[in-house]
Amino acid sequence: MSSQHATPLHDIETRDDIAHLMRTFYGRMFEDEVMGPIFLDVAKMDLEAHIPVMCDFWELQLFQKAGYRGGMMAVHFRLNMQTDLEHHHFMRWMDYWVSTLDDLFDGPRATWAKTVAARVARNMSQRLDEASGRAVQPVTSELRMRSQ
Repeated sequence: MSSQHATPLHDIETRDDIAHLMRTFYGRMFEDEVMGPIFLDVAKMDLEAHIPVMCDFWELQLFQKAGYRGGMMAVHFRLNMQTDLEHHHFMRWMDYWVSTLDDLFDGPRATWAKTVAARVARNMSQRLDEASGRAVQPVTSELRMRSQ
């Protein structure tokens, strides 16, 4: 998904950068044949309503700015009750995350965003597997951080 850039990429520096990342990433996810129906048909995700929450989360992670109030796991547990969120979903999510970051940004915060996302994907996948009675998958060995 990477392309040639006319200007050098910069690191994630502002909340607007995070919002741009979220819109680009979820725009790609919505078009995916596997992930799109989960976000659009099952979760009925309203991206513009959800952007402020996701920006709060990433501002906390990237800039240590308070504001995120939590609740991520509860939302995904409820979604998992509607449709099984399995290991392969988190792998696909991570692949899109890394490629979108690589297309848009370059720098230590972009790299840290990959690390945080890998941890979130691993933890969420394992907790949902445990809650669903599925064998826990070894997510950490498979999550890719291609540009490193």
